[in-house]
Amino acid sequence: MPFATEETKTRPLEIPVTYKHEWQDGFGARGWKLDCALDDPNVIAATSETGCQINTSVLVHDMLDHYIPGFPLSGHRNEAMALIQLASRTGSDPRPDFEQMVNEDLLQGNVSGESFITFLPERLVRILPGDSLSGKEIIEFLSKSIGQNNLLAALVDRFFELGNLGIPIAKANWRRLGLEYELRAKTGLCLQSILKESDKITVAEQYSEATGFFLLNNHQCTLQFHTPCERVISADI
Repeated sequence: MPFATEETKTRPLEIPVTYKHEWQDGFGARGWKLDCALDDPNVIAATSETGCQINTSVLVHDMLDHYIPGFPLSGHRNEAMALIQLASRTGSDPRPDFEQMVNEDLLQGNVSGESFITFLPERLVRILPGDSLSGKEIIEFLSKSIGQNNLLAALVDRFFELGNLGIPIAKANWRRLGLEYELRAKTGLCLQSILKESDKITVAEQYSEATGFFLLNNHQCTLQFHTPCERVISADI
């Protein structure tokens, strides 16, 4: 995560990235990864491709909603905070993602990044018979106590609660880096336009690998390639 100093407030924020035509990480995806996530097996490389409801790509999400606000790319709590950032930046609805994580992870007894007890809202912790239960035991007990549907709703609400707690943290980190929090939507579209151009270059010139970094300030975004050759793509915010 970026560390702010007086110097970083007066020069563009630098975010190192690496591109590969095919990542040997079990996914085989083409695209860019933040260098801070190169060793994280859960982070998949991304191109400029967007979802149906969101106008920027996963890589932009990683930069603007995780990296700059200070929310690591792993962990359910971090993803809750990052998805609220994404929602406020793009107008997307985080509920389907929260529901998916509840159904696929939490209701299976799995919480990433912390213990199940610390992730749960206090009102659910209070009704547990103890603090030594496994994740599956917690889910089984709560399902019997309050019902499956009520538990699902409570866990989705918890994602919203944790996500909203991240808003003041995100604002503070953006401003410590000399970046305007209110420019996030425009910055995202600026980065998206650069990624589209980089996709054309990496495909047309058949790059197998590339390295470089994004530079961000309140007026312009830039992707500067280091390898396989020096080149720059810039766009105004």
